Amino acid sequence: MKGILGRKIGMTEVFTKSGKLVPVTVIEVEPNVVTQIKTKENDGYEAIQLGFDTKREKLATKASLGHTSKAGCAPKRFFREIRGAEVANYTLGEEITCSIFEVGEMVDVTGTTKGKGFQGVIKRHGQSRGPMGHGSHYHRRPGSMGTMRPMRVFKGKKLPGHMGGLTVTVQNLEIVAVIPEENVILVKGNVPGAKKSLVVVKSAIKNLGKINEREELISYALVAENTAENQIESEEVANATEAN
Repeated sequence: MKGILGRKIGMTEVFTKSGKLVPVTVIEVEPNVVTQIKTKENDGYEAIQLGFDTKREKLATKASLGHTSKAGCAPKRFFREIRGAEVANYTLGEEITCSIFEVGEMVDVTGTTKGKGFQGVIKRHGQSRGPMGHGSHYHRRPGSMGTMRPMRVFKGKKLPGHMGGLTVTVQNLEIVAVIPEENVILVKGNVPGAKKSLVVVKSAIKNLGKINEREELISYALVAENTAENQIESEEVANATEAN
């Protein structure tokens, strides 16, 4: 099990050399620092704690400063644990980059969904509305509260309430590209959370160690090179035509 903390930038699309369009989510992954290593002897379980997103010392508490000073790093804004990691392979203060993942690897991505506030049952649970005619007095209500007996609303009844702001994990997403020089990971499909929100990328629990074969993507450098070559050829053809 391995993982890293990142920030969701947004969604875009990439193309394979066969012309297939692949929708991807761009996750910015700055180098994470191992701020703590937990063992069975001391803590009862094995895990590594990662620190992400450096902040000014003025904004950090004394407790946070003391914690990160043990790892010899600057104060961090976010701390998360990766359970099940091979703690013997990590050292305190070690930096982890996006290169720990490879193209085609399956991952689980955890984030906090967008907060929607107080919403009704149609938006919150996808229920259908009633007739919208003026004679109908039932339009967007939650429906029957239950039977006459035992004169109470049963547990689990779908009602209006707070929507969003939940921790959600999307499983079995595929890594389309890893760009270490830009600290970026491209993940196929969408991940929970708003733009610039924190996400945790971990090895897929249900497909641990699975790596799919991915078709090579079109490189922007290759496109620019081909465009320049085509422009030179067009100019040569135009000059030859003028000479004739």
